[in-house]
Amino acid sequence: MDRFEQNEKTPVTEGIFLLTVVSPRRDEGNSPTGIVGRCLARQLLAMGRRVRVLAEPDQCDGWPDTVDVVEGSITRPLECARAFDGVGAVFLAGAHPSTVQDALALARNAAVGKAVVLSSHGPEYEEAYPPETWFWLAIEKAVERSGIAWTHIRPSAVMGAVIEGTYPATGSDWPDTLRADGLVREAFLDEGHYPFIHEADLAAVVAAALISDDYTGTVIEAVGPPLSTLSRIRSLAAALGRDIGTVDLAADESRAIWRRLGWPDGAIEVTLYALEEYGARFAELMQWTLDQRPSVQDIIGRPLRTYDDWAGENIDSFR
Repeated sequence: MDRFEQNEKTPVTEGIFLLTVVSPRRDEGNSPTGIVGRCLARQLLAMGRRVRVLAEPDQCDGWPDTVDVVEGSITRPLECARAFDGVGAVFLAGAHPSTVQDALALARNAAVGKAVVLSSHGPEYEEAYPPETWFWLAIEKAVERSGIAWTHIRPSAVMGAVIEGTYPATGSDWPDTLRADGLVREAFLDEGHYPFIHEADLAAVVAAALISDDYTGTVIEAVGPPLSTLSRIRSLAAALGRDIGTVDLAADESRAIWRRLGWPDGAIEVTLYALEEYGARFAELMQWTLDQRPSVQDIIGRPLRTYDDWAGENIDSFR
């Protein structure tokens, strides 16, 4: 049991918990809202909370029976205003700067008390650029100005994004290449590292921010440790019970593959930069991860799930 589930002294949000879910997006910094949202819904239901989901059409299936699913999009909130009725707190995932003000106005009118934002690593860098270019920072600032209590969560790459295909560094083409020829082809294969968090751990952090006031007005760096590409391949090989072949690509070869798969240049360049940077500065960036307070483990009160755990739970996607 996660620690916040049993802390009777922690103030608890009342009303319905609204989770917003969008279709997979192939841009830098996006997390798999459907995978995280389904984990979060199950956790909230297990705590006896009422859950509503505002989901884009291809994300409306696969929810527990007791979840109230409203078809629509948080990027077009005025079309689905009723989703905010009776809501005490909202998990704002997949919002867009161009319409987030409309969503927040609906939330205020419905007397929503709290907004927990699924942000990204990046707002701290966006501040160096003109405001008209901001994306994540624009969403965070809009929520902060809304008058609604807020928490921003900036996660590492989510392990389950490999299934939803929302970030190239998670191995978004690995299920296809493993099924086709038993191979992983990747740039920086020997030295590449990337930070990951299990979707259930990220959902537990979100749940803690939603149900209590302990993290109101804070930015939570929901970060997991940097993992090497080879260690993730070994985890999958162990779960499959067979060896996985590898091909170490040049950066330009990975660029070409990811472009053919439909990734925009921004996501590709961020991925290649991070794989190389986390490998070259592993000790420094691992220490940065360990220094974050509150840590994910502090919040959820248990050790983080590992990539071995994730591989064992999801290996059928690679067979």
